[in-house]
Amino acid sequence: MESNIQSHAIFCQGLTKTYGEGPTAVHALRGVDLELKEGELLMIVGPSGSGKTTLISVIAGILNQDEGKCLVFGNDLKEMSDRDRTVYRGQTIGFVFQAFNLIPMLTAQENVAVPLLLNGVEQKEAVDRAGEILDRYGLGDMLGRSPADLSGGQQQRVAIARSCIHEPNLIVCDEPTSSLDHETGTLVMELFRQEVLEKNRALAIVTHDARIFPFADRIVKLDDGRIIENSSSPQ
Repeated sequence: MESNIQSHAIFCQGLTKTYGEGPTAVHALRGVDLELKEGELLMIVGPSGSGKTTLISVIAGILNQDEGKCLVFGNDLKEMSDRDRTVYRGQTIGFVFQAFNLIPMLTAQENVAVPLLLNGVEQKEAVDRAGEILDRYGLGDMLGRSPADLSGGQQQRVAIARSCIHEPNLIVCDEPTSSLDHETGTLVMELFRQEVLEKNRALAIVTHDARIFPFADRIVKLDDGRIIENSSSPQ
């Protein structure tokens, strides 16, 4: 497995993560091995509490594992300083949170522009590019609305657009289609494939939405902190 590290977007080996101590400790990850190749769309499935969100949070550098190795394009985020990891994540990783995490005092267009602004893009260019991607996501008439004035599905699309706008090499999503109807969910997945995978980036999605399984190249199933199945998508 070591010889393949450089050819993968994600290389995880022996990941463990425990919350708490003693008899009430929760073992979220129990020795997880996982690889994600460039140009691949991976879906991670499993029951609630199986460790899915913990796994993608470690992959995205939001959490540190207790033991094991997790490399992102050959870089060990756990070994970076907090500042270097923040900069690297801002340039390399896009994250779609299940709770959206939109900034309430900003408009939809301004929310989407944030990753570009953090990476030093001039404000006018950032805002213009945000408007363009929102238009592709069917929200061209919602640019000036605040998150509170958007439906759940519209907020979801804003969050997804924000994760893509800075063209990260890796996008990690927690239930990205949970608030979308079938037609819009299909549109979003088609855009993901077009904008991310055709540019040889990588995408990892935690989902319960069986409607989008055909978009996956590979599906991994977790249960009780362990990978119990790793298979090609049922096309």
